[in-house]
Amino acid sequence: MSDKDIQKSFEKSAERMRGDSKTFGSQLTSEDYNDPILHEDIHKRVKVDYEAIDKMPSMEEIHKWQREHIKKNDQSKEGYPLNVIIDPAMREMYQVVHSADMTNVFDRFSQQQPIQCKFCIEGLSCQLCANGPCRINSKVPRGVCGVDAHTMVARNFMYRHVTIGTSANIFHAHQAARTLRAAGEHPESGLKIRDPEKLKKYADMAGLDANKDINKVAVEFAQWVIDDIHSEYHIPSKSVEAFAPTRRKELWKKLGLFPGGGYSEVAYAQTSCMTNFRSDPVEFLLNSVRLGIANEYQGLFLLDIIQEILMGTQKIAMKKQNMGLLKENMINIVTNGHMPLLAHVAIDLASTDEWQQKAKDAGANGMQILGHVCEGQQLMNYSGTHDQKGYGGQEGEWLSQEYLLATGVVDLFMFDYNCTVPTMPLFAKRFGTKLLSTHPVIKLQGTETLDFVPEKMKEQAEKALNKAIEAFKERKASDRKTYIPPHVSDCMVGFSTESVREALGGSFDPLIEQIANGNIRGIATIVGCTTARYGQGGSNVFKIAKGLIENNILVLSGGCTSAVMEYTGLTNPKAADEAGEGLKAVCKQLGIPPVLTYGACVDIGKMTHTAKELADALNVDTNKLPLVIGAPEYLEQKAVADACTAVALGWLVHVAPVPSITGSDVVVKTLTETTETLGLGKVVVEMDAEKTIQIYVDHIEKKRKELGLS
Repeated sequence: MSDKDIQKSFEKSAERMRGDSKTFGSQLTSEDYNDPILHEDIHKRVKVDYEAIDKMPSMEEIHKWQREHIKKNDQSKEGYPLNVIIDPAMREMYQVVHSADMTNVFDRFSQQQPIQCKFCIEGLSCQLCANGPCRINSKVPRGVCGVDAHTMVARNFMYRHVTIGTSANIFHAHQAARTLRAAGEHPESGLKIRDPEKLKKYADMAGLDANKDINKVAVEFAQWVIDDIHSEYHIPSKSVEAFAPTRRKELWKKLGLFPGGGYSEVAYAQTSCMTNFRSDPVEFLLNSVRLGIANEYQGLFLLDIIQEILMGTQKIAMKKQNMGLLKENMINIVTNGHMPLLAHVAIDLASTDEWQQKAKDAGANGMQILGHVCEGQQLMNYSGTHDQKGYGGQEGEWLSQEYLLATGVVDLFMFDYNCTVPTMPLFAKRFGTKLLSTHPVIKLQGTETLDFVPEKMKEQAEKALNKAIEAFKERKASDRKTYIPPHVSDCMVGFSTESVREALGGSFDPLIEQIANGNIRGIATIVGCTTARYGQGGSNVFKIAKGLIENNILVLSGGCTSAVMEYTGLTNPKAADEAGEGLKAVCKQLGIPPVLTYGACVDIGKMTHTAKELADALNVDTNKLPLVIGAPEYLEQKAVADACTAVALGWLVHVAPVPSITGSDVVVKTLTETTETLGLGKVVVEMDAEKTIQIYVDHIEKKRKELGLS
């Protein structure tokens, strides 16, 4: 059979399956793909005009505009997306990219709206077997195999969201543990143990001998973590046993939710999702909660601890954020993703006189590494990196990365996982940026990928810096036009369990006292992503946070939501004046803002640690705390896994937009009601910011009443 015959067989198969003679794919052109090789003329074709845009005013005026903007509720299709985007730098750069007719995230959202599938939105679509894809409605209530709506929705929820999110966080923890092990075994790697006391503390909690040489402790603790992650699913997790709240562990064992090894848990769960395996929707949902526990204690919690050991525990400080930190005559390196393990070694090197001189020899004033997305939040918070000469600040949320490259001054964009969008090779080619993947788990077309070898991190960091120097030389030789939006926000960062406790004088008692006397009514964590949706784009996060602090609710942020809090001024101590009288007084007394940024989305693990310590201090279970978890603009699978963690710990968790669960009233009822009757938490879905604020306030007041507080 010739290649031509094989091609025809594919076409015939498509015709037989779809009922027409052309596939959608056959109608796409080279312009519709992200491979930069297919866009040879992109520099000539894409004309960029940095002048014909509406420039934003000073940050003081921007903050006034942002507050007036959210009062209008003008976030409909008309005027989109500038009626949604509230980041001043992104507003300017969106206009540049849109006018150049380049693909970008907000325009793609608009293009997708007419063709988005209602079946998928409700979770009523299945593509697991060759009889499909199947879709369910009132006239066709079952798939070909016989699956009903309740099972289809519940299975999709676990398979498409929770297993992927859990595996991503556990994989991240595994890579961090590999790095800690390399730090102990290979001092030449450039890795350091910056918080040895934390290492000793958690090694001791794990049952290891913490009095050995610190390098040996690092190796043994790292191996303990790796072994637990790789353990079998029916063997109770040592990490959960060592670090989870005692009362919660008893409940999880009673409900059959106590997990085993993380990787095995994911394998077990995905196996149960195969066609014609499990059909009980409630079992899928309870399994999701079990995965949520593994997600926390073998994922988020462990990776936070290990990264702090390697990079330094958070330290409260004033730092800067946004695109105005880029410098025309500097070598600008942006590191993107969630795992800043290579980046912090690169910052160590870039901070030396040797590498700064290399930058000057190339004609630059110097070299700086800036973080973007959650990686930027981590670098800005970790005490071991944020005071170094080679560190430049935090750039923005995930929505801004295409617009960031469009400035034309980003010389190297290095990335691990996740949140690097597939169109970056096109923007890199058009605007002269070199791309470098620092982990093989993420590969983009036409982009070099480094293997992840912790033992060789110094060598790999040197390669990245040299690549940036060459890119800067090419940028200057090309003499191309560039534009840097001048906007920069001053923000207080570095909050964590330890730094908050230290700021309170070494105990959480002062915070508990302020909660007890009602100055602080409770705590809300606003975490996760931002989305391109109408009514979101950062605006939903901002409006909710603003309403909560006005109601004397202290807000903790993590993830891309932290960027929103930063460019709207809510992480500046001056924002205390916008809080209710009780919270305002506390913030002014302590010199802190009403929104405390804990860093990245993965730093939710630190928030749960803070909550555990508060519960221990009050001698109550975690579900008794006046606390709400909010993901008002959640985007992807890790956020859903994190929501399952919150349910496992007994908390109310708010998510928006609505997850793909509305196709089954059983699934909705189980997640929003039944789980609470089991001693677990529950999910609430609400898009409207005003209603969301009231939900948070009502729940916190309910929990205060249960604790006997006024």
